[in-house]
Amino acid sequence: MEVKSLGVIGSGQMGSGIAQVAACSGMGVKLVDVDQSFIERGMSAIRGSLEKLSSKGAMSEGEAEEAMSLVTTGIGLSHLSDCDLIVEAIPEVPDLKFSTFSELDSICKSDAILASNTSSISISEIASHTNRPERVIGMHFMNPVPIMKLVEVINGEQTSKEVTSAVIGAAERMGKTPLSCMDSPGFVSNRILCPMINEAILAFQEGVAEASAIDGIMKLGMNHPIGPLALADLIGLDTVLHIMNVLHAGLSDDKYLPAPLLVEMVGKGQLGRKTGSGFYDY
Repeated sequence: MEVKSLGVIGSGQMGSGIAQVAACSGMGVKLVDVDQSFIERGMSAIRGSLEKLSSKGAMSEGEAEEAMSLVTTGIGLSHLSDCDLIVEAIPEVPDLKFSTFSELDSICKSDAILASNTSSISISEIASHTNRPERVIGMHFMNPVPIMKLVEVINGEQTSKEVTSAVIGAAERMGKTPLSCMDSPGFVSNRILCPMINEAILAFQEGVAEASAIDGIMKLGMNHPIGPLALADLIGLDTVLHIMNVLHAGLSDDKYLPAPLLVEMVGKGQLGRKTGSGFYDY
């Protein structure tokens, strides 16, 4: 099965990035959201990103214009009825994911693939809210989407090999490197990454070192491009906390308990870059 048309639900940072890389690969893209102002913001982000790429010589002005022309927009899921592949990129709220996939199942053509960009919610559980669990899969893009090469492809309990193959092909066409795993709490990326971030928060909480030193040691000593505390600020401390809670509940192991400081900072609304304050001020 070849994916010729892509639907993207959610025009935020992840959704607009996914729409951009798909359009740059020549795919027709339908980008939908619940409010026109969100869509306008997303389209503005795509335009700005393409202009930056064009100014750096990574693509021509004509190629940037062609990519923009391949993205159409709309309010509501009904616009996605004829898409081959739909990627959901909405907030990490389980009930919102479940209701969205249930509605997609009733709207989309029978052979459409329904994918989630979730960073932690079970693909099998999402699939159980549809009548096509064999055609539900995870496509976990990394942030920022236009730059990061990985797409973590997550197979649910009933995802078919045909669907996995089609999604791998679509990701490769977008210029990404798809790597597959089975459905499990945190998948591979966040099962490894978020406990490392959590451990860095514990070290900071215990006064082992200042934030800049913790980040500097990991950058210079482990060749990480960004330190774990700065990365937590970039991801969003609320998202890190959510993933740690998913890991703790799903794997039933107290080694995944969120650091008390993480819980405290989220409670105070210190979520990192998006609020201007986290382990650093922005």
